[in-house]
Amino acid sequence: MSTNDEKEELESAEESFADLFEKSFSAQTRLEPGQKIDAKIMKISGDWIFLDTGRKGEGVLEKKELLNADGEVTVKEGETITTWFLGMVNNELRFTTKLGSGAAGKSQLEDAWRNGIPVDGHVEKEVKGGFEVKISGSVRAFCPYSQIAMRRLDNGADVIGKHLSFRITEYGENGRNLVLSHRAILEEEAAKQKEAQKEILKEGMTVRGTITSIRDFGAFVSIGSIEGLLPISELGWTRVKDVSEVLSVGQNVEVVVKQIDWEHDRISFSLKDTLADPWDNVAANYPEGSFHRGQVARLAQFGAFVTLASGIDGLIHISKLGAGKRINHPREVLKEGETVEVKVESVDRENRRLSLSLAEVSRAAEEEERTIEDFRRSSAESATKTMGTLGDLLKTKLEKTKK
Repeated sequence: MSTNDEKEELESAEESFADLFEKSFSAQTRLEPGQKIDAKIMKISGDWIFLDTGRKGEGVLEKKELLNADGEVTVKEGETITTWFLGMVNNELRFTTKLGSGAAGKSQLEDAWRNGIPVDGHVEKEVKGGFEVKISGSVRAFCPYSQIAMRRLDNGADVIGKHLSFRITEYGENGRNLVLSHRAILEEEAAKQKEAQKEILKEGMTVRGTITSIRDFGAFVSIGSIEGLLPISELGWTRVKDVSEVLSVGQNVEVVVKQIDWEHDRISFSLKDTLADPWDNVAANYPEGSFHRGQVARLAQFGAFVTLASGIDGLIHISKLGAGKRINHPREVLKEGETVEVKVESVDRENRRLSLSLAEVSRAAEEEERTIEDFRRSSAESATKTMGTLGDLLKTKLEKTKK
């Protein structure tokens, strides 16, 4: 084979390889309308957001799709977002994060259903079982009560007139029978936020949250997309009987992350840990031997618990309640809610224990002790005087005998 023949064959092989590579690359990068991809924001300019799709050619997205109620862009350059490919428009790769209104949006509803593309909707009115929603300008759709929010709404009027994003969950009769879900959108957003918060949320952190519901055993607190339990035992240093007396739904609170269990999606918070520990100064505020007034918090078989201040409870043992008489239960002497005066008998800061006695009984015992002591002192003085007198008599008699 001549040198020219070899050269022609080599060039032909190179061309074939180039053609194959180009075809392979084109097939790999070809996008289908409705295809979902993650794209990186390259630049935000004017009315458009320019995207790096990881393929040949950059994509564009209308900036208005990512504006909040104040007209501010909710994303940043360099951030990765989820988009859906709409098609080629003026030789540009057009993407969307949700389908809007108008004829274009209406014609793409089936694609939106098949590919999970969010659609914009206006909640028109409340109907049996849910809400009537207008999408793509004039298309009527139905959103069940269970799919309008993460939790069932107490008042359906709260969403009437609002523009929300929906996922089409059912598409029937060529688009005449559409069922929507706003909850699906919320759950996806919550899942993303949760993954992000997993990286930064740590036990011991102080965070701000909102009370979402109240139960007998505590309250649920939402911090962004994450919800956790604030147990009744962690509401404060004082024993709480009714959570609703301390908290209310919608209230903003500052809590400490007590425990995190991502495996079982369980997080617990503490309100108590944000408050000063009243036991830090208990020895100074309630020294042994001091008298104070308090309220009987509860009665037990072995004694009565008395609250002296928020988070400071002491115990009067049953043996100190009967004023010397044996009683079978503290209720024979005291009742819950009663205000009493007590004496601090002992302080155990380490174990958070205050031993108390009823001031009245304590003072009576002290008075009795003083009476006994006075009697003993008087008896001793009398005996000394008697002995002195007898001695004087014997001395006098002895002196007379000597004379």
